[in-house]
Amino acid sequence: MNKDKRESIIALVQREVVPAIGCTEPAAVSLCVAKATELLGGLPEKISVGLSGNMLKNAMGVGIPGTGMIGLPIAVALGALIGRSAYGLEVLRDVSPEAVESGRKYIAEGRIEISLVPDSSSNLYIDVVASAGAHSAHTVISGLHTNFVHASLDGVSRLDEAPTGCDDAGAPAPADDDVALDMATVWEFATESPFSEISFILKARDLNKAASEVGMQGKYGHGLGKIVSERGVFYFGAGHLANMISATSAACDARMGGATVPVMSNSGSGNQGITATMPVVSFAEDIGASEETLARALMLSHLTSIYIKQNLGRLSALCGCVVASTGASAALVYLMRGGYDEVCSAVKNMVANLTGMICDGAKPSCSMKISSGVGTAMMSAILAMEGRCVSQAEGIVCDDVDRTIHNLTSIGKDAMSATDRHVLHIMTHK
Repeated sequence: MNKDKRESIIALVQREVVPAIGCTEPAAVSLCVAKATELLGGLPEKISVGLSGNMLKNAMGVGIPGTGMIGLPIAVALGALIGRSAYGLEVLRDVSPEAVESGRKYIAEGRIEISLVPDSSSNLYIDVVASAGAHSAHTVISGLHTNFVHASLDGVSRLDEAPTGCDDAGAPAPADDDVALDMATVWEFATESPFSEISFILKARDLNKAASEVGMQGKYGHGLGKIVSERGVFYFGAGHLANMISATSAACDARMGGATVPVMSNSGSGNQGITATMPVVSFAEDIGASEETLARALMLSHLTSIYIKQNLGRLSALCGCVVASTGASAALVYLMRGGYDEVCSAVKNMVANLTGMICDGAKPSCSMKISSGVGTAMMSAILAMEGRCVSQAEGIVCDDVDRTIHNLTSIGKDAMSATDRHVLHIMTHK
């Protein structure tokens, strides 16, 4: 692979694999509110937030870092009170107990209004109007979690762009310098690029492992990672799989439980970044893999996830752990010293198993879905290493791995759209 192509892929990975504090959906809402507040020049008296269905679904039940509170109202309040748009998805980095108390008061005063935008231009859509006296600021994020397409003060535009660069499901369209990915390209880049060019991916290990350690130490979410590590050994047995499940779910416990700890996200999802990282890190440590081998495995995992999400979209009815654990399974094959054929087999095995797992929002129980993905990733990798692969005669799997991935994403993006609407209806009418 030539240097120009490698540089384009590196730029893509560096855009898609970035740090985030807390769930990326409420963080993006806080970001949009923070930008509107900055334009307004003072604390808003009233904030109106309109959200697409997928944004609403993914932000309703998740803990907001450093607050001990769940959901959108506190994310909106803190975005106005202490949010800084310059921080991106770490917008609430400066949260404090005093800020949380002010946020509680702000909510109690009835200053926040949140509504569904049923016909938004993207599955990832945030529309904020912040007002004080006779002045109002309007900001819109669309397509990507940090992609502002509109900003205005008192009707005077400061930024006004059509939400280009994204498809209707919020998937980023390739920029001019992007490379159209396929599994062969992903494999070649991850396994043959100079180590010095891809070693930056080890930062994902550092951040997500630290988040996992926080989850092991505290009481976050359902505590699945800690329970598997301590009591689950009796049932799972001590070994690679139990280690992978506990390490991965603990990071999710911390993130969904509101720990103020950054994680390395993938394609706008912290849980997806955790799932693409921690099973690989845990298994690599267990087998004593070198730094370079780990870096190549992590790059294979993350870039596979990016490739699938390019076709699926940012937010969909399909749980992101399906995507990320597919990347992790490919990386496990690499760590087992498998080749490209075995990686393709693992991907097909994953598609045959997990396709159809619904996303019913970001929440503490995501750690359970992630754990299912981790277990399936290991099973699929072992089968692949034994020369076993789901055949074209079975279900939606094809001989061609890229066509198999397309079948997965077409189901998640198109066929499950009615499922997505029904899930949101259930969630908002309980």
